[in-house]
Amino acid sequence: MENQNQSADKQAAEKQKTTFSGNLGYILAVAGSAVGLGNIWRFPYLAAKYGGGIFLLVYLILMMTFGYAMIVSETAIGRMTGKSPVGAFESFGKKKWLKFGGWINAVIPMLILPYYSVIGGWVVKYVFEYVRGNADVLSSDEFFGGFIGNSFVSEICFVVFVLLAFLVIAAGVKNGIEAVSKIIMPLLVILALITAVYSVTRPGALAGVKYFLVPNFKDFSPMTVVAAMGQMFYSLSLAMGILITYGSYLKKDSDIEKNTTEVEFFDTGIAILAGLMIIPAVFAFTDGNMDTLKAGPSLMFITLPKVFDSMGMANIIGSVFFFMVLFAALTSAISLFETSTATISEELGLNRILSSVIVLAVSLLLGTASVFGYGIWSFVEIFGMQILDFFDFLTNSLMMPISAFFTCILVIKVIGFDSITKEVRLSSKFRRQPMYYVVTKYIAPFFLLIILASSIASAFGFITI
Repeated sequence: MENQNQSADKQAAEKQKTTFSGNLGYILAVAGSAVGLGNIWRFPYLAAKYGGGIFLLVYLILMMTFGYAMIVSETAIGRMTGKSPVGAFESFGKKKWLKFGGWINAVIPMLILPYYSVIGGWVVKYVFEYVRGNADVLSSDEFFGGFIGNSFVSEICFVVFVLLAFLVIAAGVKNGIEAVSKIIMPLLVILALITAVYSVTRPGALAGVKYFLVPNFKDFSPMTVVAAMGQMFYSLSLAMGILITYGSYLKKDSDIEKNTTEVEFFDTGIAILAGLMIIPAVFAFTDGNMDTLKAGPSLMFITLPKVFDSMGMANIIGSVFFFMVLFAALTSAISLFETSTATISEELGLNRILSSVIVLAVSLLLGTASVFGYGIWSFVEIFGMQILDFFDFLTNSLMMPISAFFTCILVIKVIGFDSITKEVRLSSKFRRQPMYYVVTKYIAPFFLLIILASSIASAFGFITI
């Protein structure tokens, strides 16, 4: 009995160590998770491709309904159980589908972190070169392809990035994640504001501002909704186990609904700033060339350096922009790292440091494969995709919609809306509870199946997204 009490005391003490100090730390950490490459790189080119202002309007509607419902669900599940995804799902029963639902949430960040860190390594390289004053080199057509094709240099940049994330995780929740988020997130906002103001004040940029902010319903199509939904998923860190894990660190007196609203506001604000940074600048320096705006992955690493080079003061502008992108990428990588670390620690009974070392080792292994996929292993393809692209397709197009679908079923069939409502109302008024009920029960499962089907169809060339 004494040993059991000591064990319980130890577990309680450990739980006490892994909580956020307050709402601000939690909000900045979750916002840091949400604000990443998805906002700064992916959002602007999708907005340009799917109608500018009308895409933004659809995205905002989805954010305040579907996004809100998923954030509340995952956060409440995490706080209710005090566990990371696998333990959280299994705490509601021993059925096989519950175990599968927990593990798919847990595995997603473990697979995303390696290839996400490869892209983070690309950002590290661009920061380094801009600081060195090599803006003219970065704006050349050959630079990006030559860089990612050089497996040795690209590997070094990848390792630097993933080690930065590892150091933060090893420091713990309060001293690592929360402390870094409180420094990086305000800096990110300041840099985003500076860059956006500079962009929208360039001659000819107002046409881009109008295109991005003013909805034109003639530009609407069903794919606008599908693309906006997919972006919202990617942007808010939904269905990755992150919000369940961070929710498990949340104190019972923390207002879930208020926190969710603030995260929505923060994430959307950065996405809009990203659009104002990039779309008006490209409009101004390409005379509104839509093909340039829709360049996709190459927009940030090939097109924007050319835009910066044409502005004058390219090294300063490029340094500021890519430092901001680095901050955003790092905060998201930290959340992916933390979720994976928490899962391994809970499921294998290991301490935090050893668990984070295991995640680091897996990330280095899989990330190196993604690095080499553009270089010495460029001949390797999986279903016609290079290694990094395959991991991206597997996690974002297949696993995340399935994961979110399982979360909805968990809430609807197992936990019940009464239990979720009770958990949220421990510290919140839950004003949007009626909307939460309708979205979670009727709308979210349907749209998740649509996203899954459209993503698969797009990957195999049946439709174009």
